[in-house]
Amino acid sequence: MQLLLNLDVPDLGQAEAFYVAAFGLAPARRFGDGVLELLGAQAPVYLLRQAAGSEGAAGRVRSYDRHWTPLHVDVVVDDLDAALERALAAGATREGEVREAAWGRIVRIADPFGHGWCLLQFLGRGYGEIAS
Repeated sequence: MQLLLNLDVPDLGQAEAFYVAAFGLAPARRFGDGVLELLGAQAPVYLLRQAAGSEGAAGRVRSYDRHWTPLHVDVVVDDLDAALERALAAGATREGEVREAAWGRIVRIADPFGHGWCLLQFLGRGYGEIAS
């Protein structure tokens, strides 16, 4: 099975700049003027230009205000503090404090397009610290 991440964004240029600066992804292929493939993660990320106000899933209208979804992506990093600083400088919004647990450290952020992300730094054996 192959996993692809597709993110609706209102502006491809702004989204490309954010994801390159915040997460170190690299632009790869462009598909017309509406889709950009980014590489550098375990799964490719596709930015899909979709206008705010256009119809999204289940007949709902797309909004790029901060929104809740039951799905978010964790970005595993070696240095949480440096990764958070880089993401904030690129335009992310921090949502809460860094939390620490036996498995590691985590902080919630939002990209400029309303999507939620977590930056996650594993410590020790990572989730192995709490696995039974």
